[in-house]
Amino acid sequence: MSNYDAVVVGSGPNGLAAAIVLQQKGLKVLLVEGKDTLGGGMRTLELTLPGFKHDVCSAVHPLAVAAPFFKSLPLKKYGLEYIQPEVLAAHPFEDGTSAALYTSLEKTASGLGADSNAYLDLMGPIVEDWENLSADILAPLRFPKKPMGFSRFGWKAIKPATALAGTFKEHKTKGLWAGMAAHGIQPLDNWATSAIALVLLASGHARGWPVAKGGSNALAEALAAYFKALGGEIHTGWMVKTIDELPAATAVLLDVGPRQLMDIAGKRFSPLYRWQLNRYRYGMGVFKADFALDGPIPWQAPEPTQAGTVHLGGSLESIAHAESVIWKGRYTDNPYMLVAQQSLFDDTRAPEGMHTVWAYCHVPAGSTRDLIPVMENQIEKYAPGFKKRIVGKHAFNALDMEAYNPNYIGGDINAGVQDLTQIFTRPALRLSPYRTSAKGIYICSSSTPPGGGVHGMCGYHAAQRVLKDLF
Repeated sequence: MSNYDAVVVGSGPNGLAAAIVLQQKGLKVLLVEGKDTLGGGMRTLELTLPGFKHDVCSAVHPLAVAAPFFKSLPLKKYGLEYIQPEVLAAHPFEDGTSAALYTSLEKTASGLGADSNAYLDLMGPIVEDWENLSADILAPLRFPKKPMGFSRFGWKAIKPATALAGTFKEHKTKGLWAGMAAHGIQPLDNWATSAIALVLLASGHARGWPVAKGGSNALAEALAAYFKALGGEIHTGWMVKTIDELPAATAVLLDVGPRQLMDIAGKRFSPLYRWQLNRYRYGMGVFKADFALDGPIPWQAPEPTQAGTVHLGGSLESIAHAESVIWKGRYTDNPYMLVAQQSLFDDTRAPEGMHTVWAYCHVPAGSTRDLIPVMENQIEKYAPGFKKRIVGKHAFNALDMEAYNPNYIGGDINAGVQDLTQIFTRPALRLSPYRTSAKGIYICSSSTPPGGGVHGMCGYHAAQRVLKDLF
């Protein structure tokens, strides 16, 4: 006799999503979290100075509002409030100009000069059909619900980002495109790197790139509150070492990576499945920096001063070179960087008149090098006077990131390379990527399709698989 219908291990966005789906069906569900607080990558801490709230991992949430599942939930009722920056993302250049992404497709295109029509032609059909496309894009490999629209998207998405950049003429547009594609944390000449750029741009036009008021932990807290309101149970401070320590359940869903899956339940798997998990590939790591400032970043260009997210690295060629160099295990003094400025729009993040800055750059897997000076110099290049405004700082190197979240092997926040060979086969080649070889044991982490990002769709699809298999 099972104590629970399902036990979910891990409270990142996918673990919470899986638990909610199952609880919505009236099952008895237990959610187990190793740390004392919930959230996985959705946590907010005073990392630099008292009163400065810094998002530890996820900071800006385009997919949380654009993906089908989370937006279907009544999270506002449980305290979640999103704030939309006027400029979703800006991409400055050293000459003091910049490109910018706005919610408005037309306003974005109008700022791209000679590329205005090309941008509208590329993005218009995807944005127009986003509500239909998103369900197929953020899903495991299957026959799409809207095959014609999905095939048109797929023809563009499968191309290397460097190749599809040939659609544009202006260096500003190519730079904006490269900044989007580099979220994929791999060389931009890899096949299918256009997919991440298309998804991020389209989701911005469809739903924006919001921040959660008070910090990313607000999203985790709202999800958890809704789960408990449905009758779900939560147990924190329990770092599961082996599946045998869990209470009896018809299904166990693990929001963990392949290595942790092997440690927890490997003895129950078939030799073939263990072999596949051991071949799973991880990618580059990240170096994460947080700054406390006595004023906003003094950007030269106007658009970044109103942007929630800023991409640094310059031209398409510069960003492509930086990502290629780091992929090969080396470093660069001109890294691609993501910078988030939540406190410009959310006055709960810092004391009055002060500001927080969230930033990361890519590094070789497992890096322990201190890149704070490099990152400060990179921001200073586009915002002279930035360094003078720093009153506190904090850093996680790649191994610190792994220590914070064991799913981030070597600092890989995507929990595995999302290249063409591992997009749909993560973590193993199976009819359902969420099933393990052991009956009743499932994996629901970012190491399953559709991969990294705060969207909950890995957990959603894993839970749907459980319902079809066992209930």
